[in-house]
Amino acid sequence: MYKVFLSLGSNLGNRIINLQNVLQCISEHIGDIKSVGALYETEPWGFDSENWFVNTAIEIETVLQANVLLQKCLWIESTLGRKRNKAKVGYSSRLIDIDILFFDNEIINLPNLIVPHENLHKRKFVLTPLNDIAPEFVHPIIKQSIRTLLESCPDKMKLKKLNLTLG
Repeated sequence: MYKVFLSLGSNLGNRIINLQNVLQCISEHIGDIKSVGALYETEPWGFDSENWFVNTAIEIETVLQANVLLQKCLWIESTLGRKRNKAKVGYSSRLIDIDILFFDNEIINLPNLIVPHENLHKRKFVLTPLNDIAPEFVHPIIKQSIRTLLESCPDKMKLKKLNLTLG
């Protein structure tokens, strides 16, 4: 079994239902959900949009290899309505986004998959919900805990904890 942390986000449609649907798909097609972070409403990162995101982080256990996990995540995104514009460069609004943050303590550097996620330590919207469920997990490259990474995160984007839970 592999211990995996994923970041989930949505800024189109019913964001909460989108995330609930993702959890159901992950549970059915990827593995056991061990914990779910709080929900945070966050400013879009890296692009302008009137639609703020709802983000969270989850811990799962899976038997899938990392490359298979990536394909399943992309399949879930597509199944739930995400349309990727292959010609577009940069970030845009989306129904659902699933990012692999950590895959055990492995360091993976493939053309289509970099784990740990290369920018997670720069993003409060990723670190904050991850800190809810894994504050002591140590980044295998940076060698700092999630709590320490969050405390030193340079990101100034706004986020607000929601009084909602998934499930």
